[in-house]
Amino acid sequence: MTVSVLLADDQATVRRGLRLVIGTQPDLRVVGEAADGREAVAAARRLRPDVALLDIAMPGMDGIAAARELLADPEPPRIVMLTTYDTDENLEGALRAGVSGFLLKVSPPERLFTVIRAAAGGLAALDPAITGRVMAGYLGTPIEPGDLTPREREILALIGRGLTNAEIAATLRIGLSTVSTHINRLFAKLRLRDRAEAVRHAYEHGLVRPRDP
Repeated sequence: MTVSVLLADDQATVRRGLRLVIGTQPDLRVVGEAADGREAVAAARRLRPDVALLDIAMPGMDGIAAARELLADPEPPRIVMLTTYDTDENLEGALRAGVSGFLLKVSPPERLFTVIRAAAGGLAALDPAITGRVMAGYLGTPIEPGDLTPREREILALIGRGLTNAEIAATLRIGLSTVSTHINRLFAKLRLRDRAEAVRHAYEHGLVRPRDP
């Protein structure tokens, strides 16, 4: 299965670089580009990509506004925000808009590929390098996250740290299918739609802190 990708960034050099890198993967295909949020919305509705990579800071309609508009559609693409980490101040707004995750523009190719594939598969696409910064605004008074079992709480905390199912299985020394079962149960209990919401929940309820290793 080939994952179709839309690139939206006001810098042509950034789009060109992303296109070239993504083009090295046989299962990933760039189907369109946009220079601002309004173009991104129009292109996404026309091309119907699986994943849209949107720069947060674009002229006119920015990435967050574009994400909100697209996510209001009946069948929106999975949206990953592109960020420069040191200068972006709207990460919390993007998460509240319902995006799937975030990616550093300077991330290595392997991380880029992982994020795109994770988003296309309906998983959270959070770059571990910025997970703490993204979630810092969500910290509140720690409370118990529903009626989770100790193992479910443990797995939720690991999700909050950006670990994949395979990494969680290796960390806890349990089977991958067992991890999936626990995740499905905790998602049902907490009424979570995806891993992005699970990460947010973990931070909101004190299971993870920005400086956790």
